[in-house]
Amino acid sequence: MAEAIWTIGDVAATGPLAGVRVLDMSSVVMGPLATMMLADMGANVIKVENKGGTHAGDMMRYAGSSPTGDLGPIFMALNRNKKSVTIDGREELGKAQLETLLREADVFFHNVRMAGMARLGLDYESVKAINPNIIYIHCCGYGADGPYGKRQAYDDLVQAASGWADLYAKRSDGPPSYTPSLVADKTVGLFATIATLAAVVHRQRTGEGQFVSVPMFECFTFFNMVENLYGQTFPGDGKFGYTRSINPRRRPYPTKDGFIAIVPYVDRQWARFFEIGGRPGVFEDPRFSTYEERTKHTGDLYAIIEEVAATKTTDEWVELLEKEDIPAMRFNPIEKVPDDPHLKATGFFMDMAAPHIGPYRTLRHPIAFTGSPANQRLAPQSIGAQNCELPSAANDG
Repeated sequence: MAEAIWTIGDVAATGPLAGVRVLDMSSVVMGPLATMMLADMGANVIKVENKGGTHAGDMMRYAGSSPTGDLGPIFMALNRNKKSVTIDGREELGKAQLETLLREADVFFHNVRMAGMARLGLDYESVKAINPNIIYIHCCGYGADGPYGKRQAYDDLVQAASGWADLYAKRSDGPPSYTPSLVADKTVGLFATIATLAAVVHRQRTGEGQFVSVPMFECFTFFNMVENLYGQTFPGDGKFGYTRSINPRRRPYPTKDGFIAIVPYVDRQWARFFEIGGRPGVFEDPRFSTYEERTKHTGDLYAIIEEVAATKTTDEWVELLEKEDIPAMRFNPIEKVPDDPHLKATGFFMDMAAPHIGPYRTLRHPIAFTGSPANQRLAPQSIGAQNCELPSAANDG
């Protein structure tokens, strides 16, 4: 392990959003990912959670084992650089505390269904009455104008409804399947980050706040259909699904001793790949000689690549292809990713420690700002850790 770094709360924010104040009432994955990105980039994020019993607050606190009890591994990954307070918005004191925090905020961010927020007096019009220039970000399941507007949305539901799960069926001629990742939650969380940044720029330019809706179903369908609308882009009888990405042979190729990803892209790379692979005549085949024809015959092309890949070891291929400037990467089982030499050289996995947690591993913010670098200045907080900072000194949570 690398030398542990004690994360403390008196490190100054150095990112480009330093000074932007975000009141965060999101939970689980989608919203917390977005607000963590904002926090890494310097925003002052206050995470508001519900009071309660044994499992109070964000349910992700309790997903997976943890030595702390309320700082589970997924919560740890999504909630650094945020202060934690617990507030009961149904009580008079809680309402007063929220009103004070809202008055001081630049951004109010949540992923609660709007009917519930209205019952708490936290719908957009009510919040705007408290802070006329606030940026109100609502991460919802579905656009309010459609028939699904009041439904709940979760990652599995959106993968199924967006056509994403069908890509597996199209690739394998088998049943649909979910990606073994919370891909919809995380993707839409990044959409929400982008939306918040755009609204902050608009407010800095005009002084105007606004209501911003980030619907999960629409955002993820957009993400999916960028390449998979494909043959339906123009009038006709074309099929959905980009032929290259849904091809069943699009996968890491077996080598003599492992697997490798190989993606020759331009004509020169294709021709040279087949030459060094002992198949110099392949690229002269009319099916593969142009980009357009390769796209039509992707399956045949990938089958030949698979045959060629099996003729050498992974190390041999990595050395040869790097020398020839042909895009390739060694396949990493997930257990080996922390040992990847590039990620080790860039310090991507960070071994850290905090008094209330002990040692833990986290990820470096992936974006490099030369003039205003993102930083880690506060470890994920135990629930209600900053209640003493609430208005009226409410410290009973």
